[in-house]
Amino acid sequence: MKEILSQLIDDFQERELPVTVPRTTTVAQIQGKVDVIIGMRRAGKTWFCFQKITELLANGVTKDNILYLNFEDDRLLEFNVGHFQEILDVYYAKYPKNKNFTCYFFFDEIQRIDHWEVFVRRLLDTENVRICLTGSSSKLLSTEIASELRGRALTTSIFPFSFHEFLRFHGLFADIPESFGSKTAAVLRKAANDYFETGGFPEVQNMPAHFQIETLQGYIDTVLLKDIIERHQVSNITAIKYMVRHLMTAPSRKFSVNKFYNGLQSMSIKCGKNSLYEFLDHLIDAFVFYSVPIHSRSEKARRLNPPKIYAIDTGLINAMMFRNSADLGPLLENMVFMHLRRNNYVMEYVVTRDGYETDFLARHKITKETRLIQVSWKISEKTTFEREVRGLKKAMAELSIAAGEIVTWDDETRIDDAIRVVPAWKWLLSEG
Repeated sequence: MKEILSQLIDDFQERELPVTVPRTTTVAQIQGKVDVIIGMRRAGKTWFCFQKITELLANGVTKDNILYLNFEDDRLLEFNVGHFQEILDVYYAKYPKNKNFTCYFFFDEIQRIDHWEVFVRRLLDTENVRICLTGSSSKLLSTEIASELRGRALTTSIFPFSFHEFLRFHGLFADIPESFGSKTAAVLRKAANDYFETGGFPEVQNMPAHFQIETLQGYIDTVLLKDIIERHQVSNITAIKYMVRHLMTAPSRKFSVNKFYNGLQSMSIKCGKNSLYEFLDHLIDAFVFYSVPIHSRSEKARRLNPPKIYAIDTGLINAMMFRNSADLGPLLENMVFMHLRRNNYVMEYVVTRDGYETDFLARHKITKETRLIQVSWKISEKTTFEREVRGLKKAMAELSIAAGEIVTWDDETRIDDAIRVVPAWKWLLSEG
């Protein structure tokens, strides 16, 4: 194993690092803490790791002060907990002077090795190193990190590209435009439509459309197999596949396990309700879907009212559904949700005392800013738009929030000076 490790270390030292599109995500980098990068498969965790290495090199850290190992390399299939010490033996034998300096260790998919956490804790206690772990959601969930590393880790979530990252990737705007003249607005409208269709997974950006669909569908198959069926030993594959398809074809809508259970029964698909609740939890844990509860101080009300379910990416939804014009509003709402989630907002949906709904009551985790946001495809659909405005005004009054926002596809105006109506292509550029 020492020879293999030596070869892998030499290979990294010789290789050219890939040129990455800078992600807007930041890592805390606090002394004595492990940086852990989590997220859905193929969202860009490994490339984010390379971005961090590139930044270290730009700041004067020499490459031999950096160790990178990918534990899914086929040459490490025989690696086990007994080989961890050999990593240190080989690395410091090559670079003994590095014992006197801070070194930076990047371990990709380390969770594949049983008892990895024991080694990582020992490194923190005995070596002058900064550690970054990246891993699939199947075995490196934040709840597991909390138990395995006992408060010694800080997690960072990686999502598919934001709209701004999408623009940078395609060479359209390196920085967010300060003004929106007709030419800039036209470019942004076209880009927003492409982003709406393709989504933000890095790998599919420049693929032909049919390859995009096939690749994105493959992501779902891989997550189901690796992160759910194998990890949780799920045997009722038919039922969980029906759940995924149902949630993908009905994004941004309330989801009742009881109603879904009854639907399965009508199709003669056997599955217990408890299993369905577990399947939903597994899909959320794997970052495929997100759950948004109703706004209420009553825990009973939160339990009785079904959550709204959002998918991680509109491109993924488009790859899994046959879309018609009726699906545009929910897809836009899903895109708005992911922008808020990516920017550290915690969300609830609001139902007022007289039954009007507002899509998002969003609170920022750090600044505590509170926003009320409604999503409506276009204001020309008069009946629908009036309902959205009425719901937003009712929520503003009940929650004593002075201003509200309505995100549309391409309309912009103000309503009573308190409500800003803004097009998605402009709104998505807020907060990066």
